[in-house]
Amino acid sequence: MSDFPTKARVVIIGGGVVGASTLYHLGKKGWTDCVLLEKNELTAGSTWHAAGNVPTFSTSWAIMNMQRYSTELYERLGEEVDYPMNYHQSGSIRLAHTKERMQEFERAMSMGRYQGIDMEMWTPEQAKENYPFLETHDLEGVLWDPSDGDIDPAQLTQALAKGARDMGQKIIRFCPATGVTQKQDKTWIVHTDKGDIECEKVVNAAGYYAQRVGEWFKPYGGRTVPMMVMEHQYLLTEQIDEVEAWSKEHGGKLPLIRDVDVSYYLRQEKNGYNLGPYEPNCKGHWLSSTDDKMPDDFSFQLWQEDLDRIEDIVTDAMERVPLMATSGVSSVINGPIPYAPDGLPLMGPMPGVENAFEACVFTFGIAQGGGAGKVMAEWIVDGSTEWDMWAVDPRRYTDYTDQDYCDKKGMEVYGNEYAMHFPQHEWPAARDKKLSPVHDKVKALGGQMGAYNGWERANWFAKDGDDTSEEATHTWGRSGPWEQRIKEEVENVRDNCGVLDLPGFSRFMLKGEGAAEALRGLVAGGLPKVGRINLVYISDPRGRILTEMSCLRLGEDEFVMITAATAQWHDRDILVQAMPAGVTVEDVTTTRDTLIVTGPKSREILSTLTDADLSLGWLTHQAATVAGKPAHLVRVSFAGELGWEVHALNDDMPAIYDAVLDAGAKPFGMYALNSMRLEKGYRAWKGDLSTDYSLLEGGLGRFVKLDKPQDFPGKAAIQSEKQQGVKKSFATLIIEAGNADAPYMSCIWKDGEIVGETTSGGYGHRVNASIALGMIKAEHAVEGTELEVEIYGEKHRAVVQKDQPLWDPANERLRA
Repeated sequence: MSDFPTKARVVIIGGGVVGASTLYHLGKKGWTDCVLLEKNELTAGSTWHAAGNVPTFSTSWAIMNMQRYSTELYERLGEEVDYPMNYHQSGSIRLAHTKERMQEFERAMSMGRYQGIDMEMWTPEQAKENYPFLETHDLEGVLWDPSDGDIDPAQLTQALAKGARDMGQKIIRFCPATGVTQKQDKTWIVHTDKGDIECEKVVNAAGYYAQRVGEWFKPYGGRTVPMMVMEHQYLLTEQIDEVEAWSKEHGGKLPLIRDVDVSYYLRQEKNGYNLGPYEPNCKGHWLSSTDDKMPDDFSFQLWQEDLDRIEDIVTDAMERVPLMATSGVSSVINGPIPYAPDGLPLMGPMPGVENAFEACVFTFGIAQGGGAGKVMAEWIVDGSTEWDMWAVDPRRYTDYTDQDYCDKKGMEVYGNEYAMHFPQHEWPAARDKKLSPVHDKVKALGGQMGAYNGWERANWFAKDGDDTSEEATHTWGRSGPWEQRIKEEVENVRDNCGVLDLPGFSRFMLKGEGAAEALRGLVAGGLPKVGRINLVYISDPRGRILTEMSCLRLGEDEFVMITAATAQWHDRDILVQAMPAGVTVEDVTTTRDTLIVTGPKSREILSTLTDADLSLGWLTHQAATVAGKPAHLVRVSFAGELGWEVHALNDDMPAIYDAVLDAGAKPFGMYALNSMRLEKGYRAWKGDLSTDYSLLEGGLGRFVKLDKPQDFPGKAAIQSEKQQGVKKSFATLIIEAGNADAPYMSCIWKDGEIVGETTSGGYGHRVNASIALGMIKAEHAVEGTELEVEIYGEKHRAVVQKDQPLWDPANERLRA
C-alpha cells in the first residue's frame, strides 16, 4: 500500500462505533494524525447487529453523563459531518411494578434533572394516554424519558468515520493488527500484515476480541482483559397495521417500552416491533478454549436462535402489548455482546502499561459510543477527563478477575440486566476470590460478607435468628436486620473496644535514594517525619482530587504508602510513573492483613498483648510484637476513637486476632465503620474524593503547601483557584431523613434551585442523626443554612453543620 501510514500519533485497534467515535473526538481535539485499524469492514463486530437503542437512564452518574452526551451528539452529528442519519428520539416509557422500582426511578430522574434531562414520573393512566396499546392495570407508575430513542448503528459508525476522515484521520479496513512492540521510550510499534505503524499511544477498542488484543500487552506490564461474551437475542415482528396507522397520525414512532421488572425492551421497528429480552436463563459463549473456542474471525456472523429460552418473556410482552400477538415473527437476531464483570465498559489507561488505553467491552456501545469517544480523547490528549470516570476505569479490577470470575459475573449481570442495586445487597456469584487469614473465624462470629476489590470483609455481624437472606436486602431503606446490629457495634466502639478485620488495604513499599524528593514533587502537601504518619493528597493538573494515601515514613527515603482497597492498581500506576530510577515500588498488599482495634478501652486491651509503647501520640507508628508475633502498630482510627491499626503478615494474624478477641474486643463491620467515619467527616475515595472536585472544593486546603518549592501536579491551578475563590464547598449536613439515608449524588436544593449534590450519606449512631457529606455552592456552605436533600423523590429538610467533625470535634477521644 503506497499510502500506508508508517507513523501516527495514536493507533486505535477496532472499527466499531467506539473506535470510530474515539478517532472522531481525537480529531476534534486537534490530533488529526491518528489511525484506526479494522480487521474486516467497519461495524463487523457487535456494532452491526446491535439494536441501536440510545437511553439516557442510568443510576451511575458517570454512565448517565456519557449517555446524555451521546444523545446530544447524535442529534447534530448528521448535519455536522454531512451524512444521513436515522435517529429517532421517540421517548421511552419505563414501567414500575413495585414501590422500590418507583424509588429507583425517582433517584434516576433526580440525577437526570441535575444533568439537564427532563424526565417525568407518569401515572399508569398517563402512560395509557400516550401509548394506547399498553396494558397498565398492574403498574405502580411509569418513568417518561423524552430523550430516549434509537439510531441505525451502521449509519452512526459511518458518520463518525466520515467526520474523522474529513479532519485528516486515516481508517484502514481489512487490515488486522497482529501484535505490538513497546520501544524503550515507551512509545509503540503496531504490527499489521501490511506493515508496521509507529505511534505514541495505542487504544484497544477491539470489542469482543479485546481479550485477545490485550494479551499482546502482557510483556509490557499488562494483564488478561476481564471480560466474557454473552448471547443476546432480539426478535422482529412482521408489520402491524395499527402501528403504521398510529405512526402516520402522530408523525413518528411509538415510545419505546422498557418493562424492567420482567426484563425486556419493546420498541417500534419500521411498522412492527423489536423485542429484546435479557433472560435469566442466559447463555455465555466462547467460554471454553477446547469445545467452544472463539473463532479467528466472526465478522458479520450470528448464532442460531433459541426461542425456548425467551418464551416466558415473549408471552409477558404480548400480554403487556396485546397488539404484538397479532403479528408473526419475521426474524431473530442472536449475536455476541461482550460483558465486563459489572456490565460496564473498560475505558481509560490500561493497567500497568504506559501509553496504552482500553475502550472496549461495551455492552451498550451504541448508547455510550458518543460519550465514550469524548472521554477517551480527553484521557489520551489531556491525561484526565471532564467527569470522574472511575465507574468504567479498567483499573477498578485487579488480579482476582480470573476467567471463572468473569464468566460467572457476566452471566449474573446479564440475567439481572435491569435489576435494582440496593445499598445493602451483595451479589452472590463468584465470591470468595480473596480471603483474609481470619476469614473463617469472622464468618463463624456471624460476619455477613461483602466484596471489596475481591477481598471478603464483614459488613455487619448477625446474631442467631437474624434474617440474613438475600431477599431481606432488597430495600432502599435504612431498616433491616442489620440496623440494630450496626447500632450495637458502633455503641461498643464508642464505649468499649471493637476490632475490624480489614484485608486488602493497598500498600506499597517505596525505597531508594530520591524517594522523598520524588514524593514531595507528587503530593500537594508535606511528608511526615520518620516514625510519623500523615495523609497526603495527589491532584491532577487541574488541581482536582486524584487520590488520598496514608504515608508512613520508616526512614529518610523509605515509606509505606497505604490506600483504599479498590485503588490498588490506580494508585500503583501513579506511584510507579512518578518514581525515578533507583526507587523501587513494591506492592505488598497480599502479604499482610490489618486489624482496626479501636475504642476507649483499646489501650487497656492491647497493653496485655504487646510490648509496644502505647503512650506514643496520635499519628505515630512503631514496630512491636502483639500476641508474640511481629507487627506494626499505627496510631490512627478511621472510626474516630482512640485506636490502632495492627499490621502483620498473613500467617501471624490468626494468633493476633484471637488474642484481641479473647482480651475483650468485639467484632464490628464495614457498615459500622462507614457510620462512624461520616460522623468525623472523613472522606471516602471515589465518593467524596473524586476528580469531579478540586482539593480546595473538597475542604482539603490544610493538606496543600503552595509555598513549597516543588511544582507538584495541579499547583498552578490550585494557586489560581485560591485567588479567585472556590465555586463549590464541601459541607456536612444533618438531614431529617425519614427511613432512608441520602445515596451518592442526591440533589441538594435551596429555594427551588439545585445548589449541590451529596457525595455520601448514612446514619450516625453516636450523634443519632442521618448525615450527608456533599458539595454545595460556596455561598450556602455556612453553618445553620437550611437546605433540602432529595432522597428517592422526596425532599427532606437539611441543615449545614459547622466545619468540624460532628463527633468529638476537638479530636480529644482520638488523642486520649
